[in-house]
Amino acid sequence: MRNTLLRNALRSGIKRRPIQAIQPTSSIRGTSQIRPYSLFNSPHPSKPPPYGQPHPTSHPHLVKTHELTPGVPPEEYESRRRKLMESLGEGSKVICMGGTIKLMSQSIFYRFRQSTDFYYLTGFDEPDATLVLESAPSTSRGYRYTLFVPPKDAHDALWEGERAGVEGAITTFGADEAHPNTSLSAYLPTYLNISSGETIYASLPPKASSSVSSQPFVPPSPRRRSSLLKLFSSSTPSTTSTSELNPNDPPHLLLAAALSSEHAKPLERSIQQIRMIKSPVELKMMKKAADISSAAHTRVMRFAEPHKRERDLEATFEYECSMRGAERQAYVPVVASGANALVIHYTRNDCVLDPNDLVLIDAGCEYNMYCSDITRTFPVSGRFSEPQRDLYTAVLNAQKECIRRCTVEGGVTLSELHRASCGLLLEELRQIGFKLTVGDVERTLYPHFLSHHLGSDLHDCPTRDRSATLVEGNVISIEPGVYVPYDYKFPKAFHGLGIRIEDEVAFTKDGPMVVSANAPKEIVDVEAACQGLLD
Repeated sequence: MRNTLLRNALRSGIKRRPIQAIQPTSSIRGTSQIRPYSLFNSPHPSKPPPYGQPHPTSHPHLVKTHELTPGVPPEEYESRRRKLMESLGEGSKVICMGGTIKLMSQSIFYRFRQSTDFYYLTGFDEPDATLVLESAPSTSRGYRYTLFVPPKDAHDALWEGERAGVEGAITTFGADEAHPNTSLSAYLPTYLNISSGETIYASLPPKASSSVSSQPFVPPSPRRRSSLLKLFSSSTPSTTSTSELNPNDPPHLLLAAALSSEHAKPLERSIQQIRMIKSPVELKMMKKAADISSAAHTRVMRFAEPHKRERDLEATFEYECSMRGAERQAYVPVVASGANALVIHYTRNDCVLDPNDLVLIDAGCEYNMYCSDITRTFPVSGRFSEPQRDLYTAVLNAQKECIRRCTVEGGVTLSELHRASCGLLLEELRQIGFKLTVGDVERTLYPHFLSHHLGSDLHDCPTRDRSATLVEGNVISIEPGVYVPYDYKFPKAFHGLGIRIEDEVAFTKDGPMVVSANAPKEIVDVEAACQGLLD
């Protein structure tokens, strides 16, 4: 009887009706007792969270009342969309598909990370969503903003938590219009139906996945795939008939066919031109990410000692970042002890530290969708040996000179900075006894490029030309390195040493700003950190 009453109470509770306390079937000392609690008076009304991502009402420790996402107000996203549509011109349409869930093995999924371009324009952090922007010069916005999002679903909410849903896409994320993502295939033919003077810019999900919402409901036959390509690759017509597009085709297939035939242009280059210039809000986020990573690098230097594993250092770095608010690592850390540092992207991290080793650690966290990227090299013993000190100083001198040249007035390019780094390293190495011939630096001792852009992606805005002039708002890495193989062409004292020093540098009107300046780099500071003399 008691279980039956409880089940009935729970059923009625789903409708959020007030529930009176349940009378017990027995009494104590002849007095009927009433339980002094209600089933639904939760002391934590924000748990479980009512939205699909942090919100000021559920996560006030992460999102302030004037923000849409942590650290970013809605006006920032509005400005980004407006800049994009103004740059594309009247008559343009944008179709940008968000990220999807990726699987590690069978049904075991990785933690979701939103597609960078999609998040940059929306702040929406749920999988399987799509953004559509349409030029609308006569409106106050100048464009029309539509989101296709995962609809609210009771079963999914039970297993995975609540979503923003169609209503949230409008009320919270400011869309003019929103639809369930399952209806995207039905709307997409209309968006792809363009007339003369109109242009479609589209992007696909970062990678295909098994997500139901981004896969065919009925897989199209090879003949249908071929006919789609033929439809979009017609050379003469300026319009595409909506009736020719099948709404049963999956969205990514329709967009892939349109892009393959040049019926649509890739969105990446256009949006990355905007993402290249970091706003004050973005620079603040990148500084925070760099500060977190810098503190973690400092702790790792103190933690390292002989006979510990490289993986122990990796775990320490990740722990220190997480405890300071980072969501994830921006990339798989490189923790290379001794000659492992000769492998540029060594990530096995499964060897033991020897007392005379240097450790090269290339690691950075991601904070609120902004990456950090820092490399430091330090001695396990806490003190550099003389050869280690000489080689480290050579790399450090070259790195600091490259940073000094990162000025807006200088009008430099990535390619020019790289060529300068090669020349600087050549001179520095000759001063410590290297007898070098033409090409030794570039081909053997320093085989990678000096720099890349940084931002929401580790290698941010890859469509940008390395010969383009760097301007205010650009943030790049400066990471020269020297990796000396066991080759008697080079001085024996340096064999097996790999040293790289990497900082994040922002171009500002006041000169280069080293975003990662809090990570110990000078020899005296590195040794102090190793010996526990720095916090």
